[in-house]
Amino acid sequence: MTSNSLRAFLELARSGSVRGAAARLHVTQPAVTAAVRSLERELRTPLVTRRGRGIVLTPAGEVLAGYAARVLGLLDETRAAVEEAADPERGRVRLAAVTTAGEHVLPSLIRDFRTRHRGVEVSLEVGNRMRVWERLRDREADLAVAGRPPAGFGFDGVAFMSNDLVVAAPAATGVGREPVRPSSLAAATWLLREEGSGTRATAEEFFAGAGIAPATLTIGSNGAIVESVAAGLGVTLISLDAVRRAADAGAVRIVAVRGLPIRRAWHVVTRSGDEPRGAPGMFREFLLRAGVATDRG
Repeated sequence: MTSNSLRAFLELARSGSVRGAAARLHVTQPAVTAAVRSLERELRTPLVTRRGRGIVLTPAGEVLAGYAARVLGLLDETRAAVEEAADPERGRVRLAAVTTAGEHVLPSLIRDFRTRHRGVEVSLEVGNRMRVWERLRDREADLAVAGRPPAGFGFDGVAFMSNDLVVAAPAATGVGREPVRPSSLAAATWLLREEGSGTRATAEEFFAGAGIAPATLTIGSNGAIVESVAAGLGVTLISLDAVRRAADAGAVRIVAVRGLPIRRAWHVVTRSGDEPRGAPGMFREFLLRAGVATDRG
């Protein structure tokens, strides 16, 4: 069982096809097939089975995929830690962030961090919160930036910056300037992120608390939601960070709604018991200092 065979198997598990795994790894399809067959011989059990044109994991394959992600993540983490022991300024930070933070909060912070630490390599993966927690759990990310981490998952989070959720509507909306009741927006179509999004979950909680059941439309990115609001498709509950520029430009309007904004915070999250060192530790401390400076500003 080698790191290469585990990596080939994991990419196969994620892509659902030999072709997809080969493309991601930049190897031939027979090389992927051979790696998986080698693992099956060694473990004496089938790991994958065909379904239609794709491939799905057997129960044993599901177990191996979970361990493979952790093992490969730990190997990458070990390699980086050894390199950083010689020179922390030549280290690496692997970030996983929920969509809003990844698109609107972190880019300028990463820029400022790299201005101070030019030798540090920073990578950023953006996804919904479930994907972010998986990456952190499996050691495929050193730090995560998201809302408050879920209890019982083995994560520790520290709030470093505010994240206010507001209602954005088309610029020409007929709602007045005075705060309105949530019920006055019940007839509007509400634009929501995909299942698994923290913002969507908060919007659904807001509907339940307000006693409304509006029509909804699912749109898969913040950028598309803001453009859809500007085009008059509906209204949305969204992070102020994601809609600020469009509101300042007059493309959309932030509506004053009673009970809003919903005040949240961005958290920098680590695995419980893992004190980040080297470059990840420097980035975490940078975020905490930057958040304090921003709030004071």
